[in-house]
Amino acid sequence: MEHADDPLLLVVGLDAACLPVLKPLFDRGVTPTLEALFEGAVRGPLESQIPPWTASAWPTLYTGKNPGKHGVFDFLTFDGYDWDVVNAGDVRERAIWELLSEHGHRSVVVNAPVTHPARPFDGALIPGMTAPENPACHPEGILADVEAACGEYHVYPQATGEPTGSIAGYEEIIECRGEAFRYLADRFSPDFGFLQFQQTDSVFHERPDRRTVEAVYRAVDREIEATLEAIEPANVLVVSDHGIGRVGGTEFRANEFLRREGYVDAESGGEGMPTWSRAWRNDLLSGADAGDHEPSTFERVVALAATVGITTQRVAGALDRVGLKEAVGRRIPNDAVRAGSEQVDFPASRAYVRSKSELGVRINLAGREPDGTVPPEEYERVRADLVEALSALSGPDGKPVFSDVAPREAYFEGSEIDRGPDIVTVPRGFDNALVAGLSGEVFAEPVESWNHKQTGVIAATGPGIDRDADLAGATILDVAPTICALFDVPIDRAMDGRRLPIADSSGDRQYPDYEPAPAVRVADATVEERLSELGYL
Repeated sequence: MEHADDPLLLVVGLDAACLPVLKPLFDRGVTPTLEALFEGAVRGPLESQIPPWTASAWPTLYTGKNPGKHGVFDFLTFDGYDWDVVNAGDVRERAIWELLSEHGHRSVVVNAPVTHPARPFDGALIPGMTAPENPACHPEGILADVEAACGEYHVYPQATGEPTGSIAGYEEIIECRGEAFRYLADRFSPDFGFLQFQQTDSVFHERPDRRTVEAVYRAVDREIEATLEAIEPANVLVVSDHGIGRVGGTEFRANEFLRREGYVDAESGGEGMPTWSRAWRNDLLSGADAGDHEPSTFERVVALAATVGITTQRVAGALDRVGLKEAVGRRIPNDAVRAGSEQVDFPASRAYVRSKSELGVRINLAGREPDGTVPPEEYERVRADLVEALSALSGPDGKPVFSDVAPREAYFEGSEIDRGPDIVTVPRGFDNALVAGLSGEVFAEPVESWNHKQTGVIAATGPGIDRDADLAGATILDVAPTICALFDVPIDRAMDGRRLPIADSSGDRQYPDYEPAPAVRVADATVEERLSELGYL
């Protein structure tokens, strides 16, 4: 196929963007390019999935299929009780740019999460979040060409040399994205472009003050403006994977609740599962100042203290009350903190929360888990009892902690459903924060002042877009089939979304089963540290 000089469609991905965040920026004149796109667009809310977190939601958006089919439920994937960070090998369905490639359309993709190691297709891809620094890109060697033309490219801010959460660090990363995309678009002349910005989310986890948020969006706006001028796409689609907003509710420590209900057993002294020590969050101090070290006499003493109930969680609470938490925390290595903390003893427990980002409870099922304790014939009864107990749970304000607690089949379906939790828990209004830790109390003040919300945003503009379309009920599952329609490519019947009425029907068909390469574990301490800094681990 002969490729046009200008792309038919540019998708701009703004992680966590939503109208409550964008409208004040428009009103203050911070983002004139984005504002102009929205003013000329058919636009509206875009409902995310459960869970509305980056690592699971973006694969849903770019495959058009729910996590039960594509297989990514969280930032983590589990092998028995142990874990690793997800990567492209865990995405078990074809991405939209791979489907377009099968129909002769070339794509350029920059910074899409969970795309490392890059899979082959007609075009170019630089992976985004969950990739290591210096990721494996497509085609091989293209990152070196990008850096030769544009300067150093970094996946994560701390690799730039700027302090984590600094405005300069954010701006440098955002500029990397735009320059790399424009270089690749000029070189490959794509029909389809996908450019994602992650800092529109991470700024709310790290520095949600007005000055920094505006700086991030101002930098993103500059890159969008330069990209539109450089490649002149016929149509533009702005999408987000979820929204974000203030947290005004409570923190619910799920495993502490499950311990009190008799489902969770705990271990002290660093023996619990999974082996979190690579990215263990220091209760005394989060961040790089809590360093790694070789096992020491001090660590063994801390572990011994934990066996008699003197855990670092309790010490952290006491130090916080007298204003010494940060000062002491800087001097305590992460592994020593883990040695003095309580962890869930997964093999000895009946049910537990593996990871807060799963938004659910996993049952330790015999025959599925390596040391399962719940017989298969008791599975449905145990699950029903837990659904009932969690549904009835009220927070300190007397209101329900969850808006829904349900078996996973209510939210997921597909061949990969067993990778996810057995019970899905949806925090009420996403104003309550579910965490997995064991910290003595079931409820506490939320650590983070901002968190994800389920409603994101969509805006579409261009001559191929029906300006009179009604976007009511649009979800992230609808984005991939709509992109198919814009390219007049038959929609995969296995997609769970629907074509939005901004595009004419392109029909549908049954495609052959997708055969992704086997998942390859590419553990990287930088990735785990970054996820820990953002509060996902």
